[in-house]
Amino acid sequence: MTHDSGLAPGPAGPEVASVGRTDCDEPASRWANRGWWDRVAAEYQAEHGAFLGDAEFVWGPEGLSEATAGLLGPVAGRRVLEIGCGAAQCARWLVGAGAQVAALDLSIEQLRHSRALDRRTGVSVPVVQADAGALPFADASFDLACSAYGALPFVADSARVMREVARVLRPGGRWVFSVTHPIRWALPDDPGPDGLVVRDSYFDRRPYVETGTNGRPVYAEHHRTLGDRVREIVGAGLTLVDLVEPEWPDGHERVWGGWSPLRGRLIPGTAIFCCTKPGPGEPA
Repeated sequence: MTHDSGLAPGPAGPEVASVGRTDCDEPASRWANRGWWDRVAAEYQAEHGAFLGDAEFVWGPEGLSEATAGLLGPVAGRRVLEIGCGAAQCARWLVGAGAQVAALDLSIEQLRHSRALDRRTGVSVPVVQADAGALPFADASFDLACSAYGALPFVADSARVMREVARVLRPGGRWVFSVTHPIRWALPDDPGPDGLVVRDSYFDRRPYVETGTNGRPVYAEHHRTLGDRVREIVGAGLTLVDLVEPEWPDGHERVWGGWSPLRGRLIPGTAIFCCTKPGPGEPA
């Protein structure tokens, strides 16, 4: 597994001295990823903004939209939290669909892009800079929570995020999140034929880390197996009700890092976990 978003730290960012699979704890991951996303926010939005849309909800590089999939269920009138929102494109779609939305991200620069989209679209989203592992909301504040490739890959303690989501969801609430499909961690992030060759162990849970010349991580992305994710969900008192693996659609020729038509038609690239918080008297 290598990191290939198509982006690199901006000119003011630290020089990367080494890359590889190595340990990286929660404080180091938080520090590294906040800095990395602040540095690349403008470039990320410039490169991928047209695909993401200003007020669209796309679950992953395959282009599956919430408008088509309906994985959250009815959203009109519901209180919805988006975690790891970036420029809050998904949250803005939810507002347009009649939801009452709050969104958070660790990167202040991504949230500045959200404000710019507010002005451009006329659709405003309340956003807050916050850590997904310490949600700044009261218990049972939301009917729904969602995350499209946000936050979870970039935290060392993703089980804690699951517990926090369970805490802020009301009983009967729904939590849907998408991440890189775990099987991709056994393969290089290469959109061509080399990306179809197993090179690493699927069971190697060490994160992919880019380390600067100062010896500190400047980027960290964490791997969990499918079974790990299920155990995190169940351990938080939530119920997994569906696992969606979007197929690569005909006519979609866009390459995004390691995601490509060649790979997407052979192996899954995205995993979407659909969970609920049991209501009173319901088993977890």
